[in-house]
Amino acid sequence: MRTEYVEAVLELVALIPAGTAVAYGDVAELLGAGGPRQVGSVMSHHGSSVPWWRVLKSSGDAPPGLEHEALALYLQEGTPLLGSYQDFLRTGEGRWRVDLASGRWAPTDADFDRIDAIAERLERASHRLSVPDDEMTV
Repeated sequence: MRTEYVEAVLELVALIPAGTAVAYGDVAELLGAGGPRQVGSVMSHHGSSVPWWRVLKSSGDAPPGLEHEALALYLQEGTPLLGSYQDFLRTGEGRWRVDLASGRWAPTDADFDRIDAIAERLERASHRLSVPDDEMTV
């Protein structure tokens, strides 16, 4: 995966405020590049330096294998949850998920300015990488 794409995803994820979350597809849509699988791949391989728990499957389920850690962070941040998360805390049993309908990040105008700048840098880098180096192209 291109370094520029990885950097763009991580930079965008760092903007997501505490108590909110987005789906992998939301990140791709905001960047105007890639898709949910590409964003998921970036997050699974490179996401430890950003608030990874704020990027989820569209179902609102926490990243597999990180449910306990993510749940503690959601509770700390006040992220809206659905299901039996209290049972899960006590016993490790019970299904729960983030309520993306009420907790999805709604970027402000200032956020969109930053997102647009990230997307434009990614777009420029993509064009630069895709131009053939045949000394014939203008």
